Amino acid sequence: MSESRQNGIVAGRISPASLSENFSDAYPPLSAHEALVAADRCYFCYDAPCIAACPTEIDIPLFIRQIQAGSPEGAAKTILAQNILGGMCARVCPTETLCEEACVREAAEGQPVDIGALQRFATDTLMEKGDHPFTRAEPTGKIVAVVGAGPAGLACAHRLAMHGHNVVVVDARKKPGGLNEYGIASYKTVDDFAQAEVEWLLKIGGIRIETGSELGKDFTLGEIREDYDAVFLGMGLSGVNDLGLEGVDDRVNDAVDFIATLRQAKDLATLPIGRRVVVIGGGMTAVDAAVQSKLLGAEDVTIVYRRGQDRMSASDVEQDHATSSGVRIKCYAMPRQAVASGVEFEYTEEGPDGLRGTGETFVLEADQVFCAIGQTYEGWGGQTTLELERGKIRVDLEGRTSLPDVWAGGDCALGGDDLTVTAVAEGRDAAESINRALMR
Repeated sequence: MSESRQNGIVAGRISPASLSENFSDAYPPLSAHEALVAADRCYFCYDAPCIAACPTEIDIPLFIRQIQAGSPEGAAKTILAQNILGGMCARVCPTETLCEEACVREAAEGQPVDIGALQRFATDTLMEKGDHPFTRAEPTGKIVAVVGAGPAGLACAHRLAMHGHNVVVVDARKKPGGLNEYGIASYKTVDDFAQAEVEWLLKIGGIRIETGSELGKDFTLGEIREDYDAVFLGMGLSGVNDLGLEGVDDRVNDAVDFIATLRQAKDLATLPIGRRVVVIGGGMTAVDAAVQSKLLGAEDVTIVYRRGQDRMSASDVEQDHATSSGVRIKCYAMPRQAVASGVEFEYTEEGPDGLRGTGETFVLEADQVFCAIGQTYEGWGGQTTLELERGKIRVDLEGRTSLPDVWAGGDCALGGDDLTVTAVAEGRDAAESINRALMR
C-alpha cells in the first residue's frame, strides 16, 4: 500500500491483479453465434418503433437483418451512415430507455432485442478490418472550423468532410474525443477505444485536429469567424455547478475531474481513493464515479440524491449496476455542510411548493466526497454576441445560432438530452445545414 496519505485517501488499496479484473470490459461483446441468436429475435417491424426512439434514427431492423444474413460489415455501414460514432454509442448509449424500451419484444415479453450489443458486434467487426466505408465528395474549396473534438464536433466534421469541405477541429484538451475520452467510466470503453474510433473516423480525409487551444483563451469566436467559411461550436461544458457546501476542504472534489483523471491514468494503482466515499448527485456521472470508487478499493460508497430514486436521471440499468457493485443509494437528502468526519445532510420531502428540507439532519462519514450535480460552460466571458439561455447557446432545429455563420450542438447548445447519441445527431444535422448554406 502506498505511503502517501491525505485525509484517509490512499493509493493502491487493492492489488494490481484485482484492479485489472475490476476494470475489464463490463459488458463483453457478443460472439458471432451469439449475435445470430440475438438477431433472430427481431420481428423486423414494419413501423419499427425502435427507429423513432433512436436520436440518430438508425434503421435498426435493417442492420439486424443484415447481421442475420451474415453481413455484419453491411450492418455497420447502415449504422454508421446515421451515427458515425456508432461503436461508442453501442457501448455507452442508454439503449434501455431508448430503442430497447420501444422494442415490441420489450412490450410483449419484458425482454427486448439486444440492440446495443448487436450494434457493437457490427461496428467492431468493420473497424477491426480497418475499413472506412465512406468516401469524400469532390473538394468544394470551403473550410469550416469545428470547436470541440467531442461527439458533436467529430460527427459534424466527418459529415462535412464527406461533402467535400475541409475541416479544422480545435480542442482545448490534449486528446480528441471529448466526453468519450474524458467523461465515461473506463470499464465501458476498454482498450483505448475512444482514440481508436477517432483514428478510424479520420480516415475519411480532409479533417485536421489541433489540440491544446481553447475558445476564449487562445482565440475568440470573432477571430475564427474571420478565418473560416463557417463555424460549428461543440465544445461541451467545461465547468461544474457549485454545490454551495459550507466547510469544503480538499476531501471534496468534482466527479468529472475524478473520472477524467482515472481515464488518463497509466497505472490505476497510483490513484488515491478514500475508504469511505460519498457521491452527491443522481445522474450517469454520479454512478460512474461511485462504481469506479468501489472498483479502486473503497470499502463504503454511497450515492446521495435529493429526490426519490425514480427521479434520478441515471437509468434503472445504471442504478442496478451501481447497487450490484456494492454502492448504496440514499435518496431524499441534500448536503448542508462538510464536517470533520464527513458530510452533514438534511432530509428532504416533496411538497406543493416543490422540494424542501425537513430540518432533520444526519452525518455520513466520508474520507472523500465527489460532486456530480451538473455542468456549465465557463468560457463565454463576453467573448461573443451569441444569444444564450440558461447558460447554453440558443439554436434552431438545424443548429443555427443567432450569428449567420455559426452553428452549435451537443451539451453546449440548448436542446436535447445530454447524451453522446444526441450530440452525434446534432453535429450531423448541423453539418447538413452548414453544407446547404455553403453550397447555395
